[in-house]
Amino acid sequence: MNQNILFPDDQTWDVEREVICFPAQQAGSLIQCVVDKEWLEKVSGSVIDDSAQALEAFSQCRFDAEDEAEALIEDESFNSSGEIEIKL
Repeated sequence: MNQNILFPDDQTWDVEREVICFPAQQAGSLIQCVVDKEWLEKVSGSVIDDSAQALEAFSQCRFDAEDEAEALIEDESFNSSGEIEIKL
């Protein structure tokens, strides 16, 4: 893992977008990362119907999500909103 990118233990479920939002910090900058429901379901092997299930699925595959986010940050693969999106 790159020591330049830190992932605080802070995540929320965005009901409208059906994504988990979690921050990353790189060189003092805060980067918003999002993981979509389909990616979470595939990687965790669970079905997500509510926020509790989404947060549990994220907890199960957190390190995979952080690895994916780290690679996308290093590649500067930001979406039009300046976020890092992890999706299928």
